[in-house]
Amino acid sequence: MRVQEEQEAREQMPDTLTAKGRAPARNGATTKNGPATKDGLTAKGRATRARIVEGAAEVLRERGVGFTTLDDIRDRTATSKSQLFHYFPDGKDELLLAVAQFEADRVLEDQQPHLGRLDSWESWQLWRDTLVERYERQGDHCPLGSLFLQVGRSRPGARAIVTELLRQWQEQLARGIRALRSNGLASPTLDPDRAAAALLAGIQGGVTMMMSTGDSTHLRAALDVGIENLGMPGRGDADGGGGGGGRA
Repeated sequence: MRVQEEQEAREQMPDTLTAKGRAPARNGATTKNGPATKDGLTAKGRATRARIVEGAAEVLRERGVGFTTLDDIRDRTATSKSQLFHYFPDGKDELLLAVAQFEADRVLEDQQPHLGRLDSWESWQLWRDTLVERYERQGDHCPLGSLFLQVGRSRPGARAIVTELLRQWQEQLARGIRALRSNGLASPTLDPDRAAAALLAGIQGGVTMMMSTGDSTHLRAALDVGIENLGMPGRGDADGGGGGGGRA
């Protein structure tokens, strides 16, 4: 009877989901769904959690953070309040942070495979076009930015997600610049990390201006000039230098 009462109490939780849940199974423990992983979830549990996060991301993209309720997410993901409570015991903010991590991962995934193959001017051009297309398709709505406004950008969890996203993005750009140097397409004196940081800053500035104006001109310019500046000094496009960032 006690178990039934506990279940009913969870079903009646408010949408804020602020109550704490039970501690997850310890690493190595065995549950009815199999051995628990180091995050306390079984393989089945992790799949369920991922399904909830992906479904929540879809709803938030369609309706926006300010107009999405937990009931909307429950309907889309076919989950109960008790399930949300189980997988996100710290409440709605924990779910939003999980969705923010999902969206951050998508930023890099949407640039593949080109971001991982920046070893020629042609590959840089393909990456540049893919990135512009991604942000033009996204328009003036930034799911990641909206989520951070909701949970608080200064929160440690949110800040960690942004920091890691930018670190990985800059690292992959720097790797591509090193590949250009190795292939004799970029100056051997070029600092890959510094150049990647400058290019990434230009992208972020261009995206911000595009979201404010609805015009991708500044984003395109930041990418084109940034890529051109990676080329060998004094060499033109005819002999492989001067950057691969063509004009659209």
